[in-house]
Amino acid sequence: MNTRRWDFVSAHAETFGVQRIYRILEVPRSGYYRWLAGAKARPERQAAEGALVAQIREVHTAHKGTYGVRCVHAELRGFGHAINRKRVERLMRRHGIEGRHQRRHKRTTVPDRLAPPAPDLVQRNFFAAQLDEKWCGDITYVQTSGTWLYLACVIDICSRRVLGWSMATHMRTELVIDALTMAVATRGGHVDGVISTRTGAVSTHRPRSHRSATATGSSGAWAGSAQATTTPSPSRSGKRETMHQRLFTTMHQARLEIFQWLTYYNSRRRHSALDYLSPAEFEQRHHQQER
Repeated sequence: MNTRRWDFVSAHAETFGVQRIYRILEVPRSGYYRWLAGAKARPERQAAEGALVAQIREVHTAHKGTYGVRCVHAELRGFGHAINRKRVERLMRRHGIEGRHQRRHKRTTVPDRLAPPAPDLVQRNFFAAQLDEKWCGDITYVQTSGTWLYLACVIDICSRRVLGWSMATHMRTELVIDALTMAVATRGGHVDGVISTRTGAVSTHRPRSHRSATATGSSGAWAGSAQATTTPSPSRSGKRETMHQRLFTTMHQARLEIFQWLTYYNSRRRHSALDYLSPAEFEQRHHQQER
């Protein structure tokens, strides 16, 4: 607002006189002279701001329009820019750049009341200080070519990394078993002592190749566990950021894009719970600290 006033004063100073304009607009003379003193620096600041907005747009586009202020700010700092988050927020708001918001979660599985309950080893404590201390599962689905494609994921609660996943046109036991088997293989087969939540409705068995302890948590559902429903999970984030943004015409296309997104999620997507590191970066730092 003040900038427009000084522009008006400067444009009409010769016609009406500076003193008269000050008196009519009731603005201080000192402010106008400070504005004049900064006239040379303004083009440079505007050019720097334009370059910063271009970088913000580049980051926003590179992540398919999903990143909000905090993730964009973290990405810029990762590139070596010492920039204030409030400045990023102000520029994004001014130029209409915003991330995608999370949709309401929809439950996809119901626990089997007839299945024997697993012991509640989680006790509603979904914090894990170490890798492979606790895993949780999540299931979601997308529609493609008139049918449903189901995705099951196994997530390390400490790093939020997707260790294993499986895609199928059904929700039978194999869907979860395949995801869990992949997770075990990702960790080299050494997962003794891991607590993995599961659901009686989907999986009542686990691979014989490892001895991880299974647990339901008090909610009693693998995909309906508190960890899966209260923290950003890859399946829900994927739906918001990829799956809801287009209609898959073929099963092959859906599988390919979900696979690409899961790879991106693990290696590049910044996570607020990890101090805006990607799961892969978090695990790398975790191993370095242990060494």
